[in-house]
Amino acid sequence: MALVANRRSVMSLFSSTSCPQSHRVRVVLAEKGITVEIVEVDNQHKPEDLIDLNPYNTVPTLVDRELVLYDPRAIMEYLDERFPHPPLMPVDPVSRARTRLALYRIEHDWYDLIHALESRGEKTASKARKQLRDSLTSSAEVFAAKPFFLSDEFSLVDASVLPILWRLQHYSIDLPRQAKPVLDYAGRMFERESFQASLTEAEREMRD
Repeated sequence: MALVANRRSVMSLFSSTSCPQSHRVRVVLAEKGITVEIVEVDNQHKPEDLIDLNPYNTVPTLVDRELVLYDPRAIMEYLDERFPHPPLMPVDPVSRARTRLALYRIEHDWYDLIHALESRGEKTASKARKQLRDSLTSSAEVFAAKPFFLSDEFSLVDASVLPILWRLQHYSIDLPRQAKPVLDYAGRMFERESFQASLTEAEREMRD
């Protein structure tokens, strides 16, 4: 595996053009202005390099010389520590732990539902669609509490939430009036230069 990684002299990200997990990593790259080679991956015809590097053959996969990472949260934290400005994680241990817990909950409460929407039958997808709609709506007060999600500054949590909100229209999820703080937050964040830079053409077409 290290031999394959060594052949890449610049940092590389294997990324799907429509995958929300890949998107959250691209948001971090854009927010920090990191130069990286993006290797676009067709999920139906994955490159041999990816199979050699990642035993799960999944995206996103980050290669930085001998280092290979293929868990989105591990990639995001690595990028934040490797390129510390602007910081996207709090400095103090208590706040960092809370941020990691928020990332864990987003992964299991929202990304798992996105996975169900994309890869299972319509009955399961319909249930997941309702669960995601209800969960986001019930979180409206959290979205309204601070300028960013649970924070006064843009963080890895925002980078993780935004790909989900961007895809709501694509998944035919209409939030009710009670979720106005969620929609207001999304509108502000979608206008960020870094978020716009993170979008692929396939992702832009999701909201055309």
